[in-house]
Amino acid sequence: MTLPAIDNRNADQAEYWNGQGGQHWTQQQKVQDLVLEPVLDILIERAKIKPGERVLDIGCGCGASTFVLAQKTGSSGHVTGLDISEPMLGRARELTPQGAPIDFVLADATVYDFKPASVDMLFSRFGVMFFADPTASFKNMRKALRPNGRMIFACWRTPRENPMLIMPLQEAYKHVPKLPEVKPEDPGPFAFADDQRLKSILSAAGFASVEIDRADLKFDIATGKGLDAALETATSIGPASRAIAGQPPALAKAAVESIRSALAKHQSGNRVLLDGSIWIVTAANGS
Repeated sequence: MTLPAIDNRNADQAEYWNGQGGQHWTQQQKVQDLVLEPVLDILIERAKIKPGERVLDIGCGCGASTFVLAQKTGSSGHVTGLDISEPMLGRARELTPQGAPIDFVLADATVYDFKPASVDMLFSRFGVMFFADPTASFKNMRKALRPNGRMIFACWRTPRENPMLIMPLQEAYKHVPKLPEVKPEDPGPFAFADDQRLKSILSAAGFASVEIDRADLKFDIATGKGLDAALETATSIGPASRAIAGQPPALAKAAVESIRSALAKHQSGNRVLLDGSIWIVTAANGS
């Protein structure tokens, strides 16, 4: 694997998403796309994409968002999916419908040489919270926007408002050591939980008309397949999986059983519904 140029401060993220993290997401692609479908639905509705538009999908992962965007832009438009994870982009390319107006780019959006004023929209479903210097990253991405271009993305609110991510981890912590502490502003899922900080970052990067709206959702982490499927989701990807990985078998087993018991309390038929809360962020090119 040969990675493109990256900002050295993003090197740990590049390593993670091209290693264990990227492999896990690729293996869980179908399930994760279903779990996160409510988020993509909201984003697509709010984006109001028109046929013929050109869209840049930042942190596109395995391509679920890219494919829906391409349906909206149609044959006269184009969507570029950009990600730092070669495994995830590999899956995206495998799944791309033949002849779709799509291309994928392996790149770090902080330093990638975007063609100036080449797209109508920057779009992201949970792909922009992992930059060491988010202001510089958004400033670089904004170069790709046309003068009247716009941006929309989703990001997680605070951990306590997202049991679907944190509850399994809390159960695991009853049995296994805690992961290294992550500060609120460190790159990661919750880096943009503070909406005032986020607005300041985007304004400093040159965006205007920044709006940050809350959306509370329920996520079926079982994807309609019952408690065992929910447990597989909770322990195969995300913070709980990282906490359990590499632990002695007895501790790992105890952690998994605690997670199962907690998930059972949220079971409704074949669904296991957990609360989540996100920001839907929109902005316009300020230039």
